[in-house]
Amino acid sequence: MRAVIQRVARARVTVDGREIAAVGAGLAVLLGIAADDARADAEWLLDKVLNLRIFGNADGKFDRSVRDTRGELLVVSQFTLLADTTKGRRPSFSHAAPPTHAIPLYEYFVAAARALGMQVATGSFGARMQVELTNDGPVTIMLDSQDP
Repeated sequence: MRAVIQRVARARVTVDGREIAAVGAGLAVLLGIAADDARADAEWLLDKVLNLRIFGNADGKFDRSVRDTRGELLVVSQFTLLADTTKGRRPSFSHAAPPTHAIPLYEYFVAAARALGMQVATGSFGARMQVELTNDGPVTIMLDSQDP
């Protein structure tokens, strides 16, 4: 499981010109699910996302998490994060999970965040979406559930 997280002042998702989700200050989480991912990967990654200290304290130092700041999450599925570009010019997505495997893990990630009291908005799995955000900082971090 792979995520690109961006600290945002605000973010929103539109589909066919209609806003389907929006958040204020918090994190935009682009979430890619691999074919061999399991719930344990989702749990590890969610814990990392929620507790990563990338928000400033009173002195402006990175010392607070999205949970500490009571920030919101926008979680958007993005299989292209699993792209393999080692050969040729066209990316291969053979490592990405098929929807039958990815959707339940995506939903589990979102439900687990909500169960922990997080305010979570989501994109529309499999839809062609426009994601707009105001990156705060800018702060952008890549996470992989296979990291040691």
